Amino acid sequence: MSEQARRRPHKPYRRPQKDPVRMLAFEALRAVDERDAYANLVLPPLLKKAREKGDFDGRDAALATELVYGTLRRQGTYDAIISACIDRPLREVDPPVLDVLALGAHQLLGTRIPTHAAVSASVELARVVLGDGRAKFVNAVLRKISQQDLDAWVAQVAPPYDKDAEDHLAVVHSHPRWVVSALWDALGGGRAGIEDLLEADNERPEVTLVARPGRSTTEELAAVTETLPGRWSPYALRMAEGGEPGAIEAVKDGRAGVQDEGSQLVALALANATLEGSDARWLDGCAGPGGKAALLAALASARGAALLASEKQPHRARLVERALAGNPGPYQVIAADGTRPPWRPGSFDRVLMDVPCSGLGALRRRPEARWRRRPEDLDGFAPLQRALLTEALSAVRVGGIVGYATCSPHLAETRVVVDDVLKKVGGAELIDARPFMPGVPALGDGPDVQLWPHLHGTDAMYLALLRRTA
Repeated sequence: MSEQARRRPHKPYRRPQKDPVRMLAFEALRAVDERDAYANLVLPPLLKKAREKGDFDGRDAALATELVYGTLRRQGTYDAIISACIDRPLREVDPPVLDVLALGAHQLLGTRIPTHAAVSASVELARVVLGDGRAKFVNAVLRKISQQDLDAWVAQVAPPYDKDAEDHLAVVHSHPRWVVSALWDALGGGRAGIEDLLEADNERPEVTLVARPGRSTTEELAAVTETLPGRWSPYALRMAEGGEPGAIEAVKDGRAGVQDEGSQLVALALANATLEGSDARWLDGCAGPGGKAALLAALASARGAALLASEKQPHRARLVERALAGNPGPYQVIAADGTRPPWRPGSFDRVLMDVPCSGLGALRRRPEARWRRRPEDLDGFAPLQRALLTEALSAVRVGGIVGYATCSPHLAETRVVVDDVLKKVGGAELIDARPFMPGVPALGDGPDVQLWPHLHGTDAMYLALLRRTA
């Protein structure tokens, strides 16, 4: 060693600094990956804890939320870009490293955070959670990513549309190829419609409130929080600027709730469908977690009808009880399997069966679901969906109405199920659901209804109304 090198002072080791915002975002992503958790369930308690410790203000919470949801929504695109910047298959990179890289990629390509700040903050996070060695790898990859903007990267990593349209759309809009194919089949039409839908899936949805009739009003809610009127439901208000719905007194005591407008429209259509004869007993056969049941119970109360809310899972049945607590009219909540029901056939005048499904209609709210679901999952839902609709038709009296609903536009979960059950069961007919969503445009040729995020600003809810004829 030279005398000059011997005299050069050693640079002291600098401990990495913890950034509370990025640490929280990383924790949320790890929970989604390791525990199959949903970000909308994981993030609120993490934010609450950070606020209680004094680590966060409102701007910090907003940034952490954007980092988590933005990273999850664009995960497929970011994975393709990261893959182009490393010399090994993506599957050989440890998942925590990928999470740090994806967070960094989103800051570089999906936010206005300056390049140097995005890289340095991500490298600092890597030093804290991964160690100095892997932090160097993160630094090298992110510096490559920072050399181009998102459009340039997408042009490089996505196949041309005219060579492979579905794969092009999958990379550009960050959806698995099979989901792109399924949504395109359900939507029909050309390129513009499917691109609009996929883009809408990647937008942050508004928080929508429901004023439960007879218990609160939209005027009451509008007086205490900054809102816009709902587009279609007379009971809806949109919190366009975000905010804390849980802090609103009417929401705290159950007189109002948080409920997507598409979900409200489904409940309203069933409640408003033309019915001859008695209208005293209503059933929600898959009631958890309780949003539609609470709206139906309020509507039923106004007419002197009673609602039975049934939910198979006891813990979800307790959520339904909480949602219905304080409803002025008669109601009952039970834990029961809708495929082996305790009620007698022909007991009800109106029945809602909002069946378990893939959830492909709510990808705006649960972006991670697109990566978690597989095509074969639909095979698992299919027998249950058919069994529940069959039992719903048995539960309703002759002349009564059944509403079959899913939060999925996939044809295998919507029209195919309804057609199969009608052929097998007999004694029932489809009625036109469109007149019972007055003012809502672009409802298609009927008789069933498919709502869309890009056309209606709602989740992609599906509804078929069936009348029991024999």
